Amino acid sequence: MSETEDPEDRIDATTTWPDLAIGLYDRLTGRNAEIVYDFEELSVDVPSVAGDGAEHATWRLDGTVRITTREHD
Repeated sequence: MSETEDPEDRIDATTTWPDLAIGLYDRLTGRNAEIVYDFEELSVDVPSVAGDGAEHATWRLDGTVRITTREHD
């Protein structure tokens, strides 16, 4: 997907979760929107490199991630 693509078209063409998140954010940007994620004891094993044999660091999140958008005058 190109950066110049219309956000309305981007959501309609969504095939993956990351694409859905990007499309949703694009659609809400400039509309005084807020996206809030609440996590309880979320653990993510993040690999040090791509491929087999990678070491992993465990990231833990227990709280809120808040993303807000607004129009600039």
